[in-house]
Amino acid sequence: MKLAAIDIGSNAARLLISEASPNGAGTMDFTKVNLIRVPLRLGFDVFDHGSISEKRATHLIDTIKAYKLLLDVYEVKYLKACATSAMRDASNGSVILQEVRTQTGIDVQIISGQEEASYIYENHVAEHLDKTRSYLYIDVGGGSTELTLFSGTRLVFKESFNIGTIRLLHQQVPDNAWQQLKDFLKQQLKTIGLVTAIGSGGNINKIFSLSKRKEGKPLSLDTLKDYFKEFSNFTVEERIHLYNLREDRADVIVPALQIYINVMRWAGAEEIFVPKIGLADGLIQALYREIAVPANGFQ
Repeated sequence: MKLAAIDIGSNAARLLISEASPNGAGTMDFTKVNLIRVPLRLGFDVFDHGSISEKRATHLIDTIKAYKLLLDVYEVKYLKACATSAMRDASNGSVILQEVRTQTGIDVQIISGQEEASYIYENHVAEHLDKTRSYLYIDVGGGSTELTLFSGTRLVFKESFNIGTIRLLHQQVPDNAWQQLKDFLKQQLKTIGLVTAIGSGGNINKIFSLSKRKEGKPLSLDTLKDYFKEFSNFTVEERIHLYNLREDRADVIVPALQIYINVMRWAGAEEIFVPKIGLADGLIQALYREIAVPANGFQ
């Protein structure tokens, strides 16, 4: 059974197509069939001007049209499509998504920061780790950062903050926003003890790839600090050539590291696992739960 998710973020729009199939243990395996990413950068308009420009709106519609063709070719029957921070803040977001629906038939839902955190948690990565420890999911996007704490077998909190890489690039994050994030973590974690971070998002995935760490091995906080200092010494153009980065990654990777480092410092986390999961993966998991019924043989 093929499932698909569309995630329209502040920096890029992604289409993930996965194959869901039962394994011998009686649970479901989700195999990634294809992942396509288009750097629409909607946040560049929204966080400066409050709305999405006609040019970027056209690019968005054309992107979803292309995704629709791929969905048809792959014969995908079930789709979940969501938009996050930039579309939440855009004064014309609903109008644009209505046009997307008219031209493609795809219904894109604008989700709240809390819902975004919930979908990321759907990946349940912490459930496969040491249940005696506490894990903090950190998902850094262009417009917001979602945090979810999982302690033992208990979901402690899920929260969203309007601190994202594009907002930082455009100096749209006031000092009090950082203070609110810091105070929130200090208050929530004061009785939790040691915390291990789980990172998601394209920037932390790229850092993990550059680090040459083996799959399943964490990155240390000191390693992130070293990369932050290293990247900060180069211009965006130099980062592109030195580290083989796309331009839309080279400019946001430094503010992304700033967010991960601050969250980990304030949470007292010394290392971060990078399992290469994100919102689109969580949407796939949620979609399966919505459509799976005993009659089709899937549990």
